[in-house]
Amino acid sequence: MKAIIQRRIVRLLAFILVLTVLIPALVLHNKLTAQSIKLNNIAKSVQEQEFLAMLEIEQQTSIQKIEDIISRYNKDMVNQQKRVIANEIYLMSKKYPNLNIDFICATITHESAKTWKPTVTSTVGAMGLMQVMPATGAFLAAEEGVLWTSAEEVLYDPITNIRLGCRYLSELVTMYEQDGGLAAYNGGPKRAEMWLASNRNNNILWAETRDYVPAVLKLYEEFRSETVM
Repeated sequence: MKAIIQRRIVRLLAFILVLTVLIPALVLHNKLTAQSIKLNNIAKSVQEQEFLAMLEIEQQTSIQKIEDIISRYNKDMVNQQKRVIANEIYLMSKKYPNLNIDFICATITHESAKTWKPTVTSTVGAMGLMQVMPATGAFLAAEEGVLWTSAEEVLYDPITNIRLGCRYLSELVTMYEQDGGLAAYNGGPKRAEMWLASNRNNNILWAETRDYVPAVLKLYEEFRSETVM
């Protein structure tokens, strides 16, 4: 009986000794884990802030570049309108991954006959910065959820015009790639399809489109090579 009691006492002492060592170790482990989680959260927060800061810099740099391009061709446009238009072009470049600010600006520059005037109109009736035809504009407005009141009210509004034009241009670039998309934007999808099927035989394109595609691409390369000072 005495031996049994002694063994129980030894086991109890051993258990107490284990608890004496284990509990502080567990407390320390929990503290270290909590500190590690806190440090990880801080590091994650810093990374997120740095990423957001980079995005902000990229956005502001892009908008400044667009404003500089607008100023080059339309010195009379007020700064507030330039900023609004530049911001919309930037947003469209994010909405449509197959478009970027340089490509959009090159298209607008050529389409507007290098005027960047929101009310510019072609001899065949194409309207606004991206020279959208009224019938095409009405169709795009329905797709975009834009209320079609009149061609003048919708297509002379530079923000709406850019929104509709970029939607259409993006769809065409998706179908026909960059040069084919430009050919379709200027000369129509059917003519662009025939051109691509003929291994880009320029005789297939309308005379205007033959000049249009390389002209826009030249502007695109010019804008791409420029950096904001």
